[in-house]
Amino acid sequence: MDSLTHIALGSAVGVVVMGRRTAVWKAALWGAVAGTLPDLDAFIDQGDPILNMTRHRAESHALLYLTLAAPPLAWGVSRLLREANLFKRWWLALWLALVTHPLLDVMTVYGTQLLQPFSSHPFGVGSIFIIDPLYTVPLIVGVAVALRLKSSRGLGWNMAGLVVSTLYLGASVVAQQQATHVASAALQAEGIAATRLLVTAAPFNILLWRLVATTPTQYFESHYSLLDASPAVRWTAHDRGAALIEQHSNAPSVARIAAFSHGFYRLSESSGRLFVTDLRMGMEPAYTFHFDLGPPDALAGQSPAPTLQSQRPDLRAALPWLWRRMWGEALPPPG
Repeated sequence: MDSLTHIALGSAVGVVVMGRRTAVWKAALWGAVAGTLPDLDAFIDQGDPILNMTRHRAESHALLYLTLAAPPLAWGVSRLLREANLFKRWWLALWLALVTHPLLDVMTVYGTQLLQPFSSHPFGVGSIFIIDPLYTVPLIVGVAVALRLKSSRGLGWNMAGLVVSTLYLGASVVAQQQATHVASAALQAEGIAATRLLVTAAPFNILLWRLVATTPTQYFESHYSLLDASPAVRWTAHDRGAALIEQHSNAPSVARIAAFSHGFYRLSESSGRLFVTDLRMGMEPAYTFHFDLGPPDALAGQSPAPTLQSQRPDLRAALPWLWRRMWGEALPPPG
């Protein structure tokens, strides 16, 4: 999720756990700090853009390491605030603020390596977009009211914000299951023998869902809104670059993207250069993680470092389409 959401969630968790044992601003501040800490790994250069992508949300988001980090962090905070008698309570508050960060990230599609160092598997549910105001705003309102009122009533508002945001997260999972059912039925009706199906929330809402199905040679994209008049899914087919995948699948950069994306990727060639694209984030024809790997022949030897070539959508067309499609209007994608 975005940084503002993690700050709001960390603050809300800190205020709930500390209650009236300390000043509300202290609980909100240090909860926000703990809720932000795991994302500091974004400032570490792993060597190339693909490594930066696949190593983000790794050790710094691992439940074991965050659990080990909580006691010394709580010890330092409790001493700094001269509240050594509240060490155990600060320990609980900061531990929860730390671990709820990756647990929330898991609900996005990106990929969070919760089980490092035992496993590098990138978990990603995909039931919520990385920015969703309907999840974040209740948290912000709850914390803001708690800071202003500084009373039991304010703490109640904070708890209510957490409850509402959590219920919204639960609703996203239910909505995703409905969209998955519709997508699976549509694939069967079209006779598409998909090997993988991705159902992930479209930007800023849980009404509209992006559907991606892959076969060994193609990928199919569509969108489904819970408010569609009929659950008709219209797939558009695209080439995955099967011949290129067969030829270059063992190249380290390609293998990393293949594993991190759970197989939702494509290879393409243009102007004598090879490109690998993560199909999970973006929509045709614009994808966030689109990498230039250089000349295909160079992959067999000392290949140049890949470069990120993010493809930005035309927001003037994409945002109005998103709004109208979300409410169930049957529209072709802007791309």
